[in-house]
Amino acid sequence: MSNVFVAFQANQESRYIVDAILEDNPGAIVDEQPAMVKVDVPNKMVIKRATIEEKMGRDFDLQEMHMHLITLSGNVDEDDEQFVLEWKS
Repeated sequence: MSNVFVAFQANQESRYIVDAILEDNPGAIVDEQPAMVKVDVPNKMVIKRATIEEKMGRDFDLQEMHMHLITLSGNVDEDDEQFVLEWKS
């Protein structure tokens, strides 16, 4: 079992995204650093646009997430509704 992860700049917009990740991925582990926040999830992470919108209280385009992204680990599969990280064989 391998973890996938995503790391964001530590700012208010990212906090909403991280809160959404934690809600949608029960096994998520957060590592907060002074300038970034990293989230690890075993096997597969799903980041849902709808959950982020709920946290932010406004419409959210998943492409906005890239402005706050530092790095990630895993194979990416994304569409307008969700951003998925997982290791594929």
